[in-house]
Amino acid sequence: MTNSINTHRMAIFTCDASRYFAEKVVDAMNAHREEADKIELGPMEVSRFSDGEFQPSFAESVRGATCFIIQSTFPPSDNLMELLLAIDAAKRASANKVIAVIPYFGWARQDRKDRPRVSIGAKLVANMLKAAGADALMTCDLHADQIQGFFDLPVNHLFASYDFLTILEKMRKQFGSTLTIAAPDMGGAKRANSYAKYLHTPVVICHKTRARANVVEKIVPIGEVEGRDIVIIDDIIDTAGTLTAAANELVKRGARSVRAFATHPVLSGPAYERIDSSALSEVYVTDTIPLDPEKKDLQGKFRMVSLSATFARMIDRVYNYEPISSEFPL
Repeated sequence: MTNSINTHRMAIFTCDASRYFAEKVVDAMNAHREEADKIELGPMEVSRFSDGEFQPSFAESVRGATCFIIQSTFPPSDNLMELLLAIDAAKRASANKVIAVIPYFGWARQDRKDRPRVSIGAKLVANMLKAAGADALMTCDLHADQIQGFFDLPVNHLFASYDFLTILEKMRKQFGSTLTIAAPDMGGAKRANSYAKYLHTPVVICHKTRARANVVEKIVPIGEVEGRDIVIIDDIIDTAGTLTAAANELVKRGARSVRAFATHPVLSGPAYERIDSSALSEVYVTDTIPLDPEKKDLQGKFRMVSLSATFARMIDRVYNYEPISSEFPL
């Protein structure tokens, strides 16, 4: 694909862990293209050695191309390493630009020194992506907006709000004045307030205290709960301890129903079991991270919202030097 501004061809590649997502992105990109302009997912191979090392390589020339390499960096850490090696391979193969498309940016919760003698993992990963040769980054719903400042390269920050709001507006029609947006903890108050302001709904903030890491001691909702249809908004579901504790407490205090919207379904440890046995009626998540196929029997409450069409549009916009901020109302 060429135009008067950008004469470098577009090339889309993916690492192994995000192939399921990249295939949907390419399909979405081709939905409105003429046959001659259709994009194909580029061939990339990963050689694996008996000691556990691996080496990505491109099975076609990328010389002069603008390469988008798609890979979420959820565990294991091999996913991050594979992305770094792929970026390095593309630069050494004379790609004109390499844009790392990271739907879920792992290590983002390590964004500050919250106690002595700890690493700031988000900054380290930003440095590694730069050192590997990335020219720009595309990601979605960073755990903290200020992480963009860790990068010495352009960051195209996407939001799931575009896709979530379509569903939430239908819920507003369904529930009317009882629809209420909630934050599962004080850290999510800004995000919840943005949704509530857009939807013209009340807000509930859950004040959380922890006994220790990943263990919630107590949750106290602040705001009107009784008789409300509450939607909890968050960016990540990890162990689901905070989310399910908040939902259970809200129902205990008289909420009529509780649902959750979260961009990144990390879902580690007992998360599936907690959600399945909780007061939550539905949990909307995106496909930045795949759900565990071995936990399929515990996924009855999950509703998948694909971000592939959003990423497809944004990749086209970035490639053509067009703005992206107008796409996201929050």
